[in-house]
Amino acid sequence: MLAVILIVALMIPVAAILVDSPLGRSVARRMEGREGGTVTPELRDVQRKVEILETEVEDLNRTISGMREELQFMQRLLEDPRRKKPTS
Repeated sequence: MLAVILIVALMIPVAAILVDSPLGRSVARRMEGREGGTVTPELRDVQRKVEILETEVEDLNRTISGMREELQFMQRLLEDPRRKKPTS
């Protein structure tokens, strides 16, 4: 009984991670496309391009965020340890 509760409790965060992942978003977009009915080839091509651009923007945002963290880390390393930080 405890094992079942533990498995269910662990599946909740795993499901949340999968739904929020790019793979989960891709599956959701494909499901939306099937329910859409009649979609012209031009519209489908534009949708595909927009999805590619959104993915690229998300990748760039992650890269920029990582670079900001690296820059902050490097700035902390380069600070003079003898200089005291001003108190506010």
